[in-house]
Amino acid sequence: MSATIQVEAVSKRYERTREGGATEQFAALDDVHLTVPDHEFVSFIGPSGCGKTTLLRIIDGLIAPDAGRVLIDGHPVSGPGPERAMVFQNFALMPWATVLENVAFGLEARGIPRREREAIAARYIQQVGLKKFAHAYPPALSGGMQQRVGLARALAVEPKILLMDEPFASVDAQTRYLLQEELIAVWQRQRQTVLFVTHSMEEAVFLSDRVVIMEPSPGRVAEVLEVPIARPRVADEVRRAPAFVELSNYIWQRLRQTIRAREEAATGAAAGAD
Repeated sequence: MSATIQVEAVSKRYERTREGGATEQFAALDDVHLTVPDHEFVSFIGPSGCGKTTLLRIIDGLIAPDAGRVLIDGHPVSGPGPERAMVFQNFALMPWATVLENVAFGLEARGIPRREREAIAARYIQQVGLKKFAHAYPPALSGGMQQRVGLARALAVEPKILLMDEPFASVDAQTRYLLQEELIAVWQRQRQTVLFVTHSMEEAVFLSDRVVIMEPSPGRVAEVLEVPIARPRVADEVRRAPAFVELSNYIWQRLRQTIRAREEAATGAAAGAD
């Protein structure tokens, strides 16, 4: 239950308004190429504005590229599909519905009978450790628990591809560690193809088979790194491993160079305008 993703020469431009009211085009993505094989867990990391989320939304079919295309198992993406599911940063739960109803929502939209969809939803609620809260409402849950509900909802439709856009960014550091460990445990059982956007070097290395470093202006792939850490991964052991520390530091050095170069370019442009 997975899928191969091919990103072929994908570009995307947006229009923005400059000071004074003038508009200009800018390239969110430019000539992006990437292949993600079946079962692989790939993280995307880069400075703000490098097109990580735009690329994820193009792969999900929520927006169309201006050039290039995305293929899933050889078929062009032309819109959202049942083989893909997205987990968002802001949980996107229905506060008036119980945990069970939230997790079963995607199944209901697909016409699954009530008894069957509730049984499926209950199984995934148990997988993410929320069995006792199946009939609770989201406002009564912590941020970490709400994110578990979002993950269970995405998993319940049994997607071939799981797309995750900074899903743990809004929780505290301790909860984030726990959610990372739970995600790894679920993924190692089910092995979907996962694309995961993050700003955390350590999170990217801990979770992934490969890490894609992106650079901005325009957004493109700068480097793809293999993570040389065997699976299954035990959190405490991995975070102490020399390979984990070295790769996390290397990614930070690459990102710091990119951020400084962009700041220097912006400073030079401002000085030239003066």
